[in-house]
Amino acid sequence: MANIDYDYKIDKIKSKINSLGAKNVILQFPEGLKTDALMVVEQLETVLDDVNIIIDADPCFGACDLADNKVNKHIDLVVHFAHTPLPIKTETPVLFIEAHSSADITRPINDALKQLDDDVQSVGLVTTTQHIHKLDEMISLISSRGYEVKLDNGSGTATGQVLGCNFTSIKDLDVDVIIYVGSGDFHALGVKLFTKKPVILADPFKGTSRDIEDFYDRILRIRFARITKAKAAKSYGIIISSKKGQLRYELALKLKKLITDHCYNAQILNMDYVSPERLLPFDLDAYVMTACPRIAIDDSAMYEKPVITPDELEIVLGIRSWDDYKMDEIIIHDEQEGMF
Repeated sequence: MANIDYDYKIDKIKSKINSLGAKNVILQFPEGLKTDALMVVEQLETVLDDVNIIIDADPCFGACDLADNKVNKHIDLVVHFAHTPLPIKTETPVLFIEAHSSADITRPINDALKQLDDDVQSVGLVTTTQHIHKLDEMISLISSRGYEVKLDNGSGTATGQVLGCNFTSIKDLDVDVIIYVGSGDFHALGVKLFTKKPVILADPFKGTSRDIEDFYDRILRIRFARITKAKAAKSYGIIISSKKGQLRYELALKLKKLITDHCYNAQILNMDYVSPERLLPFDLDAYVMTACPRIAIDDSAMYEKPVITPDELEIVLGIRSWDDYKMDEIIIHDEQEGMF
């Protein structure tokens, strides 16, 4: 595997710190980039004088999970890496550094194109923040093979971008197949669930590609099992997150009413960091996750009780059919702290 570098834009961070006169700065990295944190601090300390730099060691799940209210409000600036901003109000200025990856996208895309059927004419293209700076290169590679490349912008996302909780950029693409350029299965799974199109995952970090159909089928079987188990529940915990970008309080209230209207018990539970051990004190049969949509899917095996999404709850209660299964999303439509 090639050595991958990320552009942490040290000069841009320095300029922002100087313009604010910031003395206390906290750096926030997603899990995959925390190993670079000490190196980034060292680079900043060589170009800054009299600035206290703190690394946020808590888990970071995206732009929905900002460190602006940490360290008892002693922070003058949050530097948040690897995500694009969401329209969320913050108590402290936040500088978003996209941390673009140097990973080569040519090899995995060429590999993906080899997997396309002969009758494919149009290709939908999506990627993530780390690779979006190479979007023109991606388009050129695919179109040079004679395919029509289609992209769209979503609600709160850039053209050709998907988030782990926002797939609006691909929902209206009329294409034969979709190529997702990025790592990990979750984003590709969301693209598949929302479009029902063939999806090829082109991974710049591995330099390979693969069809996600087998993974998609496996996840659907797991979700079906969780939903089936939840149908035996008589009491539900509705989990909300105090993280600004994940807080869907009004949704939680609606879900509680929905559950009680069906003659079951429901209790809303607030957490900042959601984990299995925090549910152990509560004698509840199943849980509905209104926080990060990935928790119910990615962490499913960690929970003893079934953890389902709001849409899956509708299947449990007979309001939605299994054939209408879809992934949960959190979409912020305008600049406010609430979710829709």
